[in-house]
Amino acid sequence: MDIAEISYQLEHTGYIVLAKPLADELLAGLYTRCHDGDPARFHAAQVGRGAAKKQIGSIRGDVIDWLDANNSTDQAYLACMEELRLGLNATLYLGLFDYECHYAIYGEGDGYAKHSDVLQGKKNRILTTVLYLNEDWQACDGGELVVFEPTGQSVITTVNPTFGTMIIFLSESFPHEVLVSHATRRSIAGWFRVSGS
Repeated sequence: MDIAEISYQLEHTGYIVLAKPLADELLAGLYTRCHDGDPARFHAAQVGRGAAKKQIGSIRGDVIDWLDANNSTDQAYLACMEELRLGLNATLYLGLFDYECHYAIYGEGDGYAKHSDVLQGKKNRILTTVLYLNEDWQACDGGELVVFEPTGQSVITTVNPTFGTMIIFLSESFPHEVLVSHATRRSIAGWFRVSGS
């Protein structure tokens, strides 16, 4: 990944969309990991924090599985994100402490209503990343990520979830939503955090 370009865009616009920043071999492995079909791995995503967490399909319809540090493919992805974390800390002095991420699968008819990635009561998520794992995605398949300016009133960018594309943005600054998918949509969503989270 081009740390200098990513740093520049984060500093000046707060987000960057990257076309295939990862090696083809790694993308292929992640694609396979997100297609293994094991129903025991994936569970319905929830909204809220702590005891208030609940699954509300009308808000968020994806199923998720947190990456496994013992899996070699997941390890390789996490190593890339660690390299990015160290690079951004060196250039932007963000104090990023760790990174958490999960696979996310949206079925046909599922989306995620407009929201912020900063957990209520905590401002620990600093940067959001989303990597898309959808081969042969068509415009008619929907599932776009719509990113709004900080007030949430106007759209600043719309990202098609095409294979290998990654978006990185400031978690606190940009509300966003996932439009309804008309085909199965796969990605890895992650967050760089500061200590004390």
